[in-house]
Amino acid sequence: MGIRITPSILNADFAHLDREIAKIAPVSDLLHLDVMDHVFVPNFTFDFDSASKIISASPIPVDSHLMIADVDQLAPAYAHAGSASVTIHAEASNDVAKTLRAIRLEGARAGLALKPGTSLDLYSELIDDVDMFLIMTVEPGFGGQKFMDSMMDKVRSARKLIGDRSIWLQVDGGISLETIEIARDAGADTFVAGSAVFNSPDPADMVTRLRALSQK
Repeated sequence: MGIRITPSILNADFAHLDREIAKIAPVSDLLHLDVMDHVFVPNFTFDFDSASKIISASPIPVDSHLMIADVDQLAPAYAHAGSASVTIHAEASNDVAKTLRAIRLEGARAGLALKPGTSLDLYSELIDDVDMFLIMTVEPGFGGQKFMDSMMDKVRSARKLIGDRSIWLQVDGGISLETIEIARDAGADTFVAGSAVFNSPDPADMVTRLRALSQK
């Protein structure tokens, strides 16, 4: 099982994003781009134009996590803009399967994110349209929240559902030196870390340490 560390820039210094991204790019698999619209979640980060500039300038592939209300309309555009992976929230989509397929048609991996209160069982039949499941281990909207151990049962269920398919299993929320092994043991292979990385005095070293723990 391959391991991927995908630092989130949610806790980075937005005024100096190029510099912040450059710190972690050499040791990271993807850059996790949290897009929030202050509608689906009570926070705002980037509109499409701003996000597109980040995607274009990023020295590593971008994993776009769309926490937006109009996800059915915009998700394919994020793929077209160059995202390596585009993740939509099941709760925001009116036609999950159609939107996942549209992402793939634009050449990106299609991810499906589930909030803590959303059942995996509701979407298990869409597995052939999914390249990555994202199990939220916090409520989406803000960085720095406490990791929800209770979500590990959902991660284990997702791992069982995936079986031997080449589908990534991502966790996002509260991933740190103290929690990454818990998530890995439950079956996760792709880890989003925001505050743990960018609140560290040495973000690159923190990514390296998180990777080492995830591979133990």
